[in-house]
Formats: sequence, structure tokens, C-alpha cells
Amino acid sequence: MTTVGDFMTTRLVTMDGDATLAAAAQQMRDSAIGDVVVCDGDNVVGIVTDRDITVRGVAEDMDPSTTRLDQITSKDVITVSQYDDAVAAADLMRTYAVRRLPVIEDGRLIGLVSMGDLAVEREPQSVLADISADDPNN
Repeated sequence: MTTVGDFMTTRLVTMDGDATLAAAAQQMRDSAIGDVVVCDGDNVVGIVTDRDITVRGVAEDMDPSTTRLDQITSKDVITVSQYDDAVAAADLMRTYAVRRLPVIEDGRLIGLVSMGDLAVEREPQSVLADISADDPNN
């Protein structure tokens, strides 16, 4: 059985819900990633993606320099363990229509697994796996 821990990423960026959309976007740019995990202390409260900033923030005329992440973060976070089966993680993504799952161990964030990670692992010849395995082009 392939587990989530076999291919999750541990290169994470976390931010507090009080951080601004602009700060999150800058962090994503500087780290060449498309998401930040939003935390309240040690608790994961959500994930904000570059698309969330665009669609939920900027497109709704929110000022990125003053709008806080907790204003656009979805509060229902589905998490997995590093020991969970990869197929089960993919099923969770499909069921809840999410592309990323925080990986929690003993109540602490230790990684993140994405749809792209699953594609690279499970279907290495797929177009999504090709795109996900490439270096960022931005």
C-alpha cells in the first residue's frame, strides 16, 4: 500500500489568518508555490491558494493590502495522516472537491499532499503528472 507519507511535500508555508492577501501572494511568489496553509497557533484552519486570492478577494473588490486571509479562507479543512492510503486520500479530494490536504501528525502540521502529488505517484504518464513534475515556469 502506498501511503500519503510516501510522497507528501514537507516544504510548507504557513501564515496566520491575520496576514493580508498581498503578503500571502508575495510569499507564494517568493517560494514558487500556489498555496499557504492558514494556521491559528498550531491548528490548521484552512488553505488559501493563488486562485482563492484572485476569485474570492480581488474579483470581489477586496483590497489585497488590507484584506486578511481569514476573510477568504474556507473553514472546513479535511486532513489526512501520513499513514493513510494514497487512494483514500484521492477519494477524499474527489468527495470534498479539494486539490490539497494538510497532513497532520499528533495535532501538528507535518506536510501537504496535492492532487498533483497523487498524479505523479499514481499515474506518472498522465498530463497532470507531467505538469506537476515540471519546475515552475513563473
